Amino acid sequence: MERRRVVVTGMGCVTPIGLDVSQSWESAKAGVCGIAPITAYDTADMKVKLAAEVKGFQPEQYIEKREVRKLDRFSQLALAAARQAMEQSGLGAEQVDPYRCGVSVSSGIGGLPTLQLGCLKGEERGYDKVSPYFIPMIIGNMAGAQIAIRYGLRGMATCPTTACAGGTNAIGDAFRSIRDGYAEVMVCGGAESCITTLGMGGFTSMQALSVSEDPKRASIPFDRERNGFVMGEGAGILVLEELEHARARGAGILGEVVGYGATCDAYHMTAPAPDGAPGARAMELALEDGGVAPEEVGYINAHGTSTPMNDKCETMAVRAAFGPQADKLAMSSTKSMTGHLLGAAGGVEAIFTLLALQEGFLPPTVGYQVPDPDCDLDIVPNVGRRAEIRYAMSNSLGFGGHNASILLRRWEG
Repeated sequence: MERRRVVVTGMGCVTPIGLDVSQSWESAKAGVCGIAPITAYDTADMKVKLAAEVKGFQPEQYIEKREVRKLDRFSQLALAAARQAMEQSGLGAEQVDPYRCGVSVSSGIGGLPTLQLGCLKGEERGYDKVSPYFIPMIIGNMAGAQIAIRYGLRGMATCPTTACAGGTNAIGDAFRSIRDGYAEVMVCGGAESCITTLGMGGFTSMQALSVSEDPKRASIPFDRERNGFVMGEGAGILVLEELEHARARGAGILGEVVGYGATCDAYHMTAPAPDGAPGARAMELALEDGGVAPEEVGYINAHGTSTPMNDKCETMAVRAAFGPQADKLAMSSTKSMTGHLLGAAGGVEAIFTLLALQEGFLPPTVGYQVPDPDCDLDIVPNVGRRAEIRYAMSNSLGFGGHNASILLRRWEG
């Protein structure tokens, strides 16, 4: 079967460091940290005081006012990011066969704020009186479904729910759909918003979150004093397109997806495999898929969550996959600025990786102070830098042992 080339023609995001791609990227380049005291609820009786909230988002700027109340926040964020991406792509209904255009948008948890509120109201008023929109608001596939409805995309619409790997799985699956001839266009990425007392309490009780009250020392990937991740929220959406389809309509091309690898640790519900081998294999598969040698890759956007085990195991995995090249490439974690966006992380981080290729600039890992001998790669500490790179990788590793890596190439015409 012919392996068709897949390019990126649109990008959109809403993040804790910006309400669109330009704002988010400029903040990332400058090392702006989006972590701050939680405003969504009173944290007085809770251990975790910090999160990376999206600030100043007004859904009415993207969605009809009467529709906003029918959508959980994760779907609102997804629609905002999708609108940015679709507008940049210039894709019009008259240019496509709607049955050859699909959607692959992840959410790790779905409409948790709506779920929590619905339970409280059900207890108070009776469960038969919860909102008629309750079910469609909470289910994780609804962000992707709403994007399909908005733009009339009638091809496959799916929602990989693979925890923190979901956004990267969504992009990788979309890439394969186009490359292998099942679609011409795929809108893909992820969206998440679960900064609620229930969500934060659940992650706190499993000791996954940082309890630091200093925003500069909370999400500190690869630092020896790291003690958990910081919850974030947001959405990152890309428009992928078959190369000749994009060229035929004169689309601007932002980059190319060339490889995808996915594996499972098959080890533990939450802990990564101690030797990092399955994560390494996902990276190796992405390289093999793209026909790219390890020596050609100059940058990795790491999963880099700031948890003790993840950062150590990811370092081991990169060393296993890249061999001697591991000491020559750069690998930063933008979660040091955005916090961990769960199912949205892969979408946002793919965008940052594409922009790093496009502009020849590597975003930093901020807040880094105490070196850890177990995390001894070049993590672009604290300050971003110029670097001309042709290939870059974005990694995502999720609860349940899900590993996903995508390989991206700078567009050279």
